[in-house]
Amino acid sequence: MDFTNLQTQYQLYKNEINAEIQKILDTSSYIGGESISRLERGLEEFCNSANAIACSSGTDAIILALSALGIGAGDEVISTPFTFIATAEAIAFLGAKPVFVDIDPQTYNLDPSLIEKAITSKTKAILPASLYGQVCEMDEINAIAQKYNLAVIEDGAQSFGATYKGRYSCTLSLFATTSFFPSKPLGGYGDGGAVFIQDEEMAQKIRSLLSHGQVKRYVHRYIGMNARMDSLQASILCVKLKYFRDEIKKREKVAKNYTQALQDLAEYVKPPYIHPYNSSVFAQYSIYVQNRDELREALASCSIPTAIHYPTPLHLQEAFAYLGYKRGDFLVSENVSKHILSLPMSAFITEEEQNEVAEKIREFYSSK
Repeated sequence: MDFTNLQTQYQLYKNEINAEIQKILDTSSYIGGESISRLERGLEEFCNSANAIACSSGTDAIILALSALGIGAGDEVISTPFTFIATAEAIAFLGAKPVFVDIDPQTYNLDPSLIEKAITSKTKAILPASLYGQVCEMDEINAIAQKYNLAVIEDGAQSFGATYKGRYSCTLSLFATTSFFPSKPLGGYGDGGAVFIQDEEMAQKIRSLLSHGQVKRYVHRYIGMNARMDSLQASILCVKLKYFRDEIKKREKVAKNYTQALQDLAEYVKPPYIHPYNSSVFAQYSIYVQNRDELREALASCSIPTAIHYPTPLHLQEAFAYLGYKRGDFLVSENVSKHILSLPMSAFITEEEQNEVAEKIREFYSSK
């Protein structure tokens, strides 16, 4: 059994993907080719965004958004301690200070009710991560940001394609970012990302920043970076984007099947909670379980792969020791990190495979 089943997806779209790659090889247009602009238009149309700007990774997308806002040394950015390190790493990379706020115990996204207590005179932005495929409480977050004149950047690395109250992730704030890492719901065959921006002037600044701060050839207005997406990745994503809506429906069906198959284990297994006004792309199907590590070993013995997203909250990572946080500061994040387990998930996992996973989980808990 495969955790993300990327090979099945490739075989389905193989002819189109290979043709796109061959086109790039034939034209030798490896950087800034027409596939970049084609992908950007496709992303804009998909989620109804004013601007989608392709870049080299989801991490670089966050750095670009923060840089465009002028965030750096002496500034603070509020974010979550329960996500992949890239979210807070981008803040720290620019010399700003990540300020963590605990998560909601149902969705595992940033808890808006805790944000205001973390705001200081140095706070410049809020950077929530839409975890596991479900969008954060963006209306509440935006309202707080407006009250205190703060920017909001949605980290939509796991949620592109999801909706919040009928609107798409990555269109709900001034800035948003996403990732096209291969295992994402919309993934390339290497690193890639995008910045979504509603303001035209800021969009032009982002385009300049991702190419060494250039406004035209050899004219540099800003200190920028080399964060361009290569044309090969864009061409592959153009193919995948055509089938993305259908794949989202399949992922939703897989999640529904898992939830139904595990519903009789409520004492031991808590499935993902999705707000009724949200849709999720289920970047992961992550369950809150008892005896997590034992269960994982039992599944591994049956050749069922699992993953833990995420085993150590960011405030307890050595890289952020300088922030002075300690164990017990964010109890919800710490608790979830001990119980969360991601099951095999893709648009192409079969019902038989899902049933096997559920049955092995049932067998494990029947002995408890």
